[in-house]
Amino acid sequence: MEIDKRPSIYIETTIPSLYTSRPSPNIVELARQRLTAIWWEDFSQDFQLVTSQTLHDECSKGNLDLAAKRINFLRGISLLKLNESVGSIAKELLSQGIIPQKAADDAIHIAVASVHSNDYVLTWNCRHLANPMIWWRVSEIVTNFGFRPSIICTPEDLIGDEY
Repeated sequence: MEIDKRPSIYIETTIPSLYTSRPSPNIVELARQRLTAIWWEDFSQDFQLVTSQTLHDECSKGNLDLAAKRINFLRGISLLKLNESVGSIAKELLSQGIIPQKAADDAIHIAVASVHSNDYVLTWNCRHLANPMIWWRVSEIVTNFGFRPSIICTPEDLIGDEY
């Protein structure tokens, strides 16, 4: 059995949401939708794609037709297990106010990716995840639990100037 040496990337909720949603009238959102599609179609095969049940639960909410599209998007992506370490890190991120209680799933995404040694978390959530203003605090907590923090980035970060 050959070992997969591609970098691992944890897919966060905004990725299937933007990929499957109707074109946005907001130009920034539309650009993010397009960049997500470009990354998915041209670059995703360069990574081991993973996610968690938390993401599946989030993607199942809302409009039934769009939820079905999001869940279909996730087919074939490996699910990582939630465990005690994930819970402990997420709880600490929330208790220190780094991630607000209303965004508890974001704390779980960070924790799952780090506990399972994923190289990246792919997201468009720049408020609670891909936010350099909180990165050092997230990194410190994950490291204090004995794990290496995943790099949290957007599809645009991974595409670079190719498009």
